[in-house]
Amino acid sequence: MSVDGPSQAFKRHGRIVIVGASLAGLRAAETLRKEGFTGSLTMIGDEPQEPYDRPPLSKQVLLGRMPADGAPLPRRCAIDAQWRLGVAATGLDLVGKRVRMADGEEVAFDRLLIATGTRARPWVKEAEADLDGVFVLRTSGDAVLLNRRLTARPRRVLIIGAGFTGSEIASACRERGLEVTVAERGPAPLVGALGGVIGAVAAELQRAHGVDLRCGITVTALEGDPAGRLTRAHLSDGTALDVDVAVVALGAMRNTEWLAGSGVAAGPRGIACDAGCRAFDVHGIVTDDIFVAGDVARSPHPLFAYQFLSLEHWGNAVAQAEIAAHNMIASGPDRLPHLWVPAFWSAQFGVNIKSTGVPTMGDKLMITQGSLAEHRFAAAYGFQGRVIAAVTFDQARWLDFYRKLIESAAPFPLDFANVDRRPEGLRPVPAEFPDPSLPSHGPTVTLSGYSPSDRRVTFTPAHA
Repeated sequence: MSVDGPSQAFKRHGRIVIVGASLAGLRAAETLRKEGFTGSLTMIGDEPQEPYDRPPLSKQVLLGRMPADGAPLPRRCAIDAQWRLGVAATGLDLVGKRVRMADGEEVAFDRLLIATGTRARPWVKEAEADLDGVFVLRTSGDAVLLNRRLTARPRRVLIIGAGFTGSEIASACRERGLEVTVAERGPAPLVGALGGVIGAVAAELQRAHGVDLRCGITVTALEGDPAGRLTRAHLSDGTALDVDVAVVALGAMRNTEWLAGSGVAAGPRGIACDAGCRAFDVHGIVTDDIFVAGDVARSPHPLFAYQFLSLEHWGNAVAQAEIAAHNMIASGPDRLPHLWVPAFWSAQFGVNIKSTGVPTMGDKLMITQGSLAEHRFAAAYGFQGRVIAAVTFDQARWLDFYRKLIESAAPFPLDFANVDRRPEGLRPVPAEFPDPSLPSHGPTVTLSGYSPSDRRVTFTPAHA
């Protein structure tokens, strides 16, 4: 007669709660069921609808090629879950193992997965953010409102921020024939994510497609009429623009506030977890029953100097959710590390941009194939003598090749024979990333490890 071990008993009788009913939460739930979990499963989400695909919101949706209310994520299998939608989680009782809800209820769990993701960073002045005509784009509800206003053909759209989301919105607006001004505080679009060398190419693309791109500029105020409708934007160079629509694209904020005081190591940079997706508590001790996945997670990666990486990537959300779910019901020896190599893509101004690795770690860059001038190339980033990342413009077929170079710690600079490399790629040049100590909304990969000099906590001996 066989006796079930703890993990087998948990698979049949445990209670798992997933806070965050989006991509990571759904894929985790599916993995749990596929791997034999038959206990109770509860999905908590603050949006009223079931999980949908977010990347198309700034691409196909704004071009009218998809419904503005978003496309439901395809289901891989039945998950037999209790859905608690439209009600946010507001607190966590770590000792009592309960999630507190906005409606006053509490949901008990044996193991918890936190996949609360991010939200759009709002305009800094609340009264101006409330003007009719000021938008952000993160949810399907945001997309419905913005698409409706763009369909009404405003005279001019102002986009505040030229990261990936802002640049994609600008591209969609130009494709719809709308006049667009982009205000970017950095020296070029995408500079926080890909550096100044690549950012200069992105700037050329925007201007070639009719965008009024203004770099080194910030928006100092948004002005409305007596009826509360947006009419004008004031810029840091003293000029003003008449605009009907302003889209605030200043990056994302991680949804961790609800964990304040819970004892989980959560903050503005995300929730710290180990490579197996187990959350740390505020003392730096890994928890046994709290797991993290997706945009809200900060996890170390051995390929990238064990830096804690925060990744705003679709692929990472899927891969990390699957690892987290597996580890939630696996016994210790069977647990797996999350070692996904970051990858990201964007479509804007007729160009397919893809990256792999962590470009923001790179201090040098080489154009290894094609030409910057032709806006069709592959570039490799170097850090401490090895390949750390790559980006391609309309050269996506090569991306897997560069991913393998990253995984094998290939030496940098690269020296390829018989590769289409122009004179501009014969030597490495500075990648020209902004000063990392300054705030930036551009990166999709954030290095969030602390340096030894970053002393934010004062320890007082018990006998003092």
